[in-house]
Amino acid sequence: MKAILCHDYGPPDSLTLGELPDPEAGPGKAVIDIHAAGANFVDALCIQGTYQIKPPLPFIPGMELAGVVRAVGEGVGNVAPGDRVACLAGIGGAFAEQIAVKADRLVKIPDNMDFDTGAGFSLTYCTSLYALENRGHIAAGESLLVLGAAGGVGLAAVDLGKALGARVIAAASSEEKLAKCGEFGADALINYDREDLKARVKELTGGAGVDLVYDPVGGDYSETALRTMGWNGRFLVIGFANGEIPRIPINLTLLKGCEIVGVDWGQFGARFPAETAPVLGRVMQLFEQGKINPCVTQRYSFEDAPRALNDLLARKVVGKAVIRIRD
Repeated sequence: MKAILCHDYGPPDSLTLGELPDPEAGPGKAVIDIHAAGANFVDALCIQGTYQIKPPLPFIPGMELAGVVRAVGEGVGNVAPGDRVACLAGIGGAFAEQIAVKADRLVKIPDNMDFDTGAGFSLTYCTSLYALENRGHIAAGESLLVLGAAGGVGLAAVDLGKALGARVIAAASSEEKLAKCGEFGADALINYDREDLKARVKELTGGAGVDLVYDPVGGDYSETALRTMGWNGRFLVIGFANGEIPRIPINLTLLKGCEIVGVDWGQFGARFPAETAPVLGRVMQLFEQGKINPCVTQRYSFEDAPRALNDLLARKVVGKAVIRIRD
């Protein structure tokens, strides 16, 4: 099979397209013919060796995928050859024509979902659902501020926030990005490159502050966003796409009676792999019910996988990017 390979930690342009033996379906595993793989900021960090988990070299990047079951091993009963499935593969393996994974990680995708959409679900939507429900305990009627709201996980948070009954305030750095947030149903929009984030949130919440902050960006706006928090709020730390880990005055948690909560969907999946499929299944259920509207905005060919990761690092991707492995 063909696969994108990372032989040494480095920039996306150092990745190569190579040949590897086809995987086999061992006990409890299934082999998937991959049709599409999600491209994520985490993948770009992994190949540079700057993510908190460093895959042993060489490895195949890519954490999420959708495709068709080719074969199953002994003891597999939840899927069969020919089933259309989505999967969170773990720390890598999705940028390839085939993959062997534990079958309990697989979820069947609805007939009305294409492979591109299925491939973009496992990380962005599961990260956001896990953050909002499991870690943030969001309730209908609460207010949610999403930073970096036009990125993959940001738009997923906007979409899911609305589905869960929250009032969503989307913050991003350009009018183009905010327009996309509006398409996903955001109730209010803030251009934090032009507007005072704290003052605008205070205005939008009548001075009460927000109940939840969803922050995949880090950098200068994290502390400002924390200062917009209402009493008993929850600040969800998703990641640091800005590249800067903020230094937060911890007294703010005392003054606001709020929590700072870490969210690492990848680590959760690694520690509790059998519990990831139910979260993905719930996201699929919300899709079938028409409560969420995921949208793939940028598609790349298999050979263009390095360009996809370069675009993510340069923050050129609005929404979700996928790599098409096969038609």
